[in-house]
Amino acid sequence: MIHFRRPPWWALLLTAAGALLFMRLGIWQLHRADFKEALLRRYAASATAPWQDFATVAATPPADGFPRVRVTGHYLPDRIYLLDNPRHDGRGGVEVFAPFVVRDQPHTLLLVDMGFLTGNGTRQIPDLPPLPRTDVTLQGLYVPPPPVGFEMGGDALARQLQWPKESIFLDPAEIARDLGQPLYPRMLALDADPASIYVRVHTLDLSSMPPARHRAYAFQWFSFALAAVVILLVLNRKRKPRESRYPNDDEVR
Repeated sequence: MIHFRRPPWWALLLTAAGALLFMRLGIWQLHRADFKEALLRRYAASATAPWQDFATVAATPPADGFPRVRVTGHYLPDRIYLLDNPRHDGRGGVEVFAPFVVRDQPHTLLLVDMGFLTGNGTRQIPDLPPLPRTDVTLQGLYVPPPPVGFEMGGDALARQLQWPKESIFLDPAEIARDLGQPLYPRMLALDADPASIYVRVHTLDLSSMPPARHRAYAFQWFSFALAAVVILLVLNRKRKPRESRYPNDDEVR
């Protein structure tokens, strides 16, 4: 039977505090996983949700919702932006974005995700179909822009003098500076159109931290909590006295 000695009070305190902290972090990661799974379900359900008035959600969209909207206005057809080399079905290409002037709201631009355009196997920009210069009505989901990462060399758009302009990250702040006008906090991801050259299969980008990764981190934190307790027990286990390898004097006599 294994026996344990009473550990010092500070060891108990440190172990309890560490285990509780690790447990709390693990539970928080599980909550984040549940939240993102619910977010993905709401995103999938938004494709068939009722239409909402763009004006009511434009400035303050719901944090955990993806309104389905219609909006009327006109493109700035000569101000196209390309998100370089996203992936669709394993093929390289560009995601095409165009600024849109909402009717009766000329001072704030709406960025429109036109869709994915398959690459031609070279670094040459594929031919872009012309955009209409007259008023049109668009419909789609009002969604957050893609995540922004670190771009070597800073603002790539400011260094380019001609459109379409390319970047490996789509930073709304950089586009707003480039256009000299503010943007709405979200962009419009257009509905699929069989007649369009663009592939419009929009998904919510959680690649940096999907629900499965949150659960993996939760398992890691719970393992740390268990390890803290095990270490305390191992360090305070009573060891049996080691038997001498040599006979005592009585046995010799």
